[in-house]
Amino acid sequence: MRKYSIIIPVYNRPDELKELLDCLEQQTFKNFEVIIIEDGSVVKSEDVVQSFQEKIDIQYFFKINGGQGFARNTGFEKSSGDYFILLDSDALVEPEYLAIVNEKLDSDYIDLYGGPDTDHPSFSPIQKAISYSMTSVFTTGGIRGKKNNMGGTFHPRSFNMGLSRKVWEVTRGFQTSRMGEDILFSIGAIRLGFRSALIPEAFIYHKRRTKFAQFFKQLKFFGRARINIARFYPDELKLVHTFPLLFTIGVCSIPFWLLIFKPFFYLGLAGLATYIILLFIDALRITKSAEVAFLGIAAAFVQLFGYGIGFLQEGWTRIWENKSHRETGAAIEYPS
Repeated sequence: MRKYSIIIPVYNRPDELKELLDCLEQQTFKNFEVIIIEDGSVVKSEDVVQSFQEKIDIQYFFKINGGQGFARNTGFEKSSGDYFILLDSDALVEPEYLAIVNEKLDSDYIDLYGGPDTDHPSFSPIQKAISYSMTSVFTTGGIRGKKNNMGGTFHPRSFNMGLSRKVWEVTRGFQTSRMGEDILFSIGAIRLGFRSALIPEAFIYHKRRTKFAQFFKQLKFFGRARINIARFYPDELKLVHTFPLLFTIGVCSIPFWLLIFKPFFYLGLAGLATYIILLFIDALRITKSAEVAFLGIAAAFVQLFGYGIGFLQEGWTRIWENKSHRETGAAIEYPS
């Protein structure tokens, strides 16, 4: 029987980790171990882990802070499973999660998988609004949880990712620790010939930021990360990735058209109003809450502006940086 190693890096989140471990204790499929990598936390989770020692097969390791990518690498090294599963510490899973994954691998084995994320009924209205925005096609967020991934290969992300031991042995894990490290890992593994797929039923409840200021900071980092990915794989920078930047520039330019060419000003206002109305209708349809739908409009603007500004900031840096920089223009070299 296949054994799974669930690897969870954690940084100052003992309470959230406990909720995830409660979920793992309830799994209907039992052949798994849990590897907790404390990535230099000040508020440690050791006591939380200790409270689960008699309930599940769990191990705890502390390391100096080096980022999630390298924390996961430590988890790979400490694991004994045949197949690794990466989860963020702020995730929740249903009791059938592992059973669903195992059934999929038994029927149609894949080397690398990813699952979608959604919101849980217990989440706050802002968390639900942010979850809507992050998974909506109106913000391009919806493409990451679709089978066709806008016509491209599906790139699993580390908040909900699985990989075989062979993938780790060939790639030796994450080659960068931040700035899109999970997408870089997925691209590299796929280009080495490993097969990737989405398992739609293997979803997680992914907790989001509880304040829009935190969400803006996170999405600004995501925008910068997309440019960093292009340093390694320039062909992975797609037109769809520029949409948040174009949206940001477009919205910010509307007032200037009042001074330059009034018809464009009114056209811009009409387009923006239409977009807001469509956002509200779609958010209301999905969330069934007017409050969350209104907050979803704000979340969408925060997401698009944050990503667009980060994309512009890092893109401008890339234009002027020394092109002999080791991260520019060349794919990651994996061990032979």
